[in-house]
Amino acid sequence: MKQKETLLNTMGINISRASFEEIGEEHVGTSLETPLREDAFEMDDDLKVELIEKHFREIMNILGLDLTDDSLKGTPHRVAKMYVKEVFAGLNPKNKPTAKLFENKYKYNEMLVEKDITFHSHCEHHFVPIYGRAHVAYISNGNVIGLSKINRIVQYFAKRPQVQERLTMQIGNELKEALGTEDVAVIMDAYHMCVSSRGVQDTNSSTVTSFYSGKFEKDEQARNEFLKYISLEK
Repeated sequence: MKQKETLLNTMGINISRASFEEIGEEHVGTSLETPLREDAFEMDDDLKVELIEKHFREIMNILGLDLTDDSLKGTPHRVAKMYVKEVFAGLNPKNKPTAKLFENKYKYNEMLVEKDITFHSHCEHHFVPIYGRAHVAYISNGNVIGLSKINRIVQYFAKRPQVQERLTMQIGNELKEALGTEDVAVIMDAYHMCVSSRGVQDTNSSTVTSFYSGKFEKDEQARNEFLKYISLEK
């Protein structure tokens, strides 16, 4: 403990183990943007896989696992590939979905709701899964977006180490920008394995977060209509 604090202090960081634990137990996010270093993408994906594989093998060794066993010897590579190519692929901007807009030729001026979008993410405090459903609504400002792109935007931001509040806001802000409308709503209902599989070990509770802008923020009737559609009436 003392050795760790000394090391952190030499790096200009004054934080104790207790503080680390406190941050991990509370639902704390430090910024709207996912915290990334400026050089985050100077290293190509193949090299990242290679280095993560090496370090994860060491973690398994420290845990006392026998990496000569047929079931375990491929695990470091599988985990490294999964991290870079799959579950954290949303960190890389090159994987961001292109949101092509189409003219709203039908002149549909009511809200469009895409509900029960399944997503999987990871808690940035413990790197364990977050999973649940997202519900999204928008009112066209003259353009519409392909329905599958809404799902892809949700999944892109979910594929990062996340805090649910940040994830909800990132999806809402991206949809506002992509659609060119302020009238966007997002609700996310998710289960956190850092709550159910460790710590308090509560397997029943879920976390609900929301994002409202434009008419959804100002007009209670529009907001309640959205909640009714997704069966979360107030």
